[in-house]
Amino acid sequence: MSQPAPTDRFQPFPGAALNRCGLNRQHVFNLADLPPAVIATLGDTAPFRQLILIGHGGKALWECVKTAGNVGADPIDEYSVGAIERCFAEHLPGNRYRIVFPGEQPIALQQLGKLAGWHHATPFMVGIDPEWGSWYAYRAVVLADTHFCPFLAVDRNRPCDSCQTRPCVSACPAGAMNDGGFALEKCIAYRKRGDSSCQHTCLARTACPVGSEHRYDDEQMRHAYSISLAMIRQHF
Repeated sequence: MSQPAPTDRFQPFPGAALNRCGLNRQHVFNLADLPPAVIATLGDTAPFRQLILIGHGGKALWECVKTAGNVGADPIDEYSVGAIERCFAEHLPGNRYRIVFPGEQPIALQQLGKLAGWHHATPFMVGIDPEWGSWYAYRAVVLADTHFCPFLAVDRNRPCDSCQTRPCVSACPAGAMNDGGFALEKCIAYRKRGDSSCQHTCLARTACPVGSEHRYDDEQMRHAYSISLAMIRQHF
């Protein structure tokens, strides 16, 4: 999790409550400090002054979702929204807020991740950092009229820069990274095949050793990749 700058002039941030819900990555931005291109994706930002980026790293969130017994179309989104609503009700009852992600409008999640220091690009097109590897995800973007101290960006290097063997490249059965970039069409074509080994996983991602102790279990992988496969079949 990013850490707030030290100060005693701000409203306390309920990080511990979010951590207990498995939403263990958080970053607070002042809206005034965000690039205009990011602001443009958020819709009407009045009367809010801050943006809270909420994510999860590792396996804890999935365990919380299973314990809660959410059964909606996307149980992780359903659980995450409910947990955030409870957090505001219990710890921030005097503050207005609006959850803009999950939602209908596209949000610049990766750009926010880069600004927070969470996101470095990988050859297999999933964000990575040295602590969590690629085993984290963005779960919510919240606009709020809070007075939290804005967080300092995490200062971490891109792990891929020091990787000599590139196991993700050789592990990809579609050869999507063989030419130095990422050939999305090769990835999609392979995942759609009936005999694909990547229908419910990504072999390139699982081959990456960074943060391997946080790797999702098979059930969580199947859930996540079943959603992306359904989107591929619908749109491609």
